[in-house]
Amino acid sequence: MPPAVDAIEELHGIDAAALPQELLQPTRPYVLRGLAAHWPLTLAGASAQAGAAYLKQFASDAPVTVSVAPPQADGRIDYRPDLLGFGFAQQKAPLAAVLDALLHHADDPAPPTIYVGSTTIDTWLPGLRERNDLGFGAVQPLASIWIGNRTRIPAHQDVPDNIACVVAGRRRVTLFPPGQLRNLYIGPLDRTPAGQAVSLVDFAAPDYDRHPDFAEAMRHARVAELGPGDAVLIPSMWWHHMQALDSYNVLVNYWWRQSPRWMDTPMNALLHAIMSVRDLPPAQREIWREAFRHYVFDADAQTSAHIPETMRGALAPLDEARARELRARLLQGLNR
Repeated sequence: MPPAVDAIEELHGIDAAALPQELLQPTRPYVLRGLAAHWPLTLAGASAQAGAAYLKQFASDAPVTVSVAPPQADGRIDYRPDLLGFGFAQQKAPLAAVLDALLHHADDPAPPTIYVGSTTIDTWLPGLRERNDLGFGAVQPLASIWIGNRTRIPAHQDVPDNIACVVAGRRRVTLFPPGQLRNLYIGPLDRTPAGQAVSLVDFAAPDYDRHPDFAEAMRHARVAELGPGDAVLIPSMWWHHMQALDSYNVLVNYWWRQSPRWMDTPMNALLHAIMSVRDLPPAQREIWREAFRHYVFDADAQTSAHIPETMRGALAPLDEARARELRARLLQGLNR
């Protein structure tokens, strides 16, 4: 039997128009109750018909990407059991047509899965944010919308920090600290359902014979059920499983990074290390473990203090120009 799961800590009364700085540099997750309850989008979403009509006012004619799956998928946007493909297909359709399809199947006891994930609001719903937005100050997040029926998105992690606001329907959120990587049985890094590596555990029916250490992951899990207007703050690289519980669900999320835009994503460094370091002989891997510790993970002012400033090159403090030079050098090496 899985262990009891702790609740995500809750905060109330957060000013949505001016988010506190400590929430923009998060190290722990929070449920932010009622954060988006005042949005017209949230108020309209109390009725699926009214919510869909509100979104249609802003929807552009450009088609969105829609993931669809048969009823037996039970809402799971994931691999096939053999991992040789996906249990869903992707189509292109106008957002208005997707909303109509959701309404059409709203009372269907076994509907097909319909899911629009991570669609940029300013591109596909221009004007929506004018009255439905959060105050990030100087931070400029990417705002996206997620629309569907009863869906289950496998546990995954994202590099940016994330505030996800439920504006229609209910969602069950299960979070895990980054350190639970080993216990979540993560699938392929380079062939993924939606761009991020995901847990292969079916949270609705965990197979503890096949994934025995998932029980340990659940001992560290934190869970919450979010209603319309509630939000969850997910710090960078926290694993999160998202389950939409109703026949019409809409979520708006914001991604931002606590680093300059010109910094590369660490995932590229991970893939490059797999290519160039992982399969070295053990003794050589240990040498490179020390090199990474010295130059990356424990780097400080003393790392290059013995080198004249004008000669420190890649060891100097990183800025946009130096990052561009390093990227060009890496590309030259990769294209040899």
